[in-house]
Amino acid sequence: MSLNSADISRIANLARLELHPAESERMLARINGFFDIVERMRAVDTTGIEPLAHPTMAAVSGAAALRLREDTASEPDQREANQQSAPAVERGLFLVPKVIE
Repeated sequence: MSLNSADISRIANLARLELHPAESERMLARINGFFDIVERMRAVDTTGIEPLAHPTMAAVSGAAALRLREDTASEPDQREANQQSAPAVERGLFLVPKVIE
């Protein structure tokens, strides 16, 4: 799959972007480059390969084990001190004005 200049203009219009001709050509090259990478990945034969639940699972189940640090708090809880300058706080949460109706 590849795009042309008309596709880039349409996408820019939908995104409400004003692209100059040089920017449009640069975006065309970048997006088509992305599609080229996707097509090369699709061309790889993956028959007989089981999908992974997570990319690091191969390291865990294989010879290389992940070395993860312990999940411990390394700094004291300073929520109250950090929220003192907030205009509105309720039950430990910052209150902000509604921006989407």
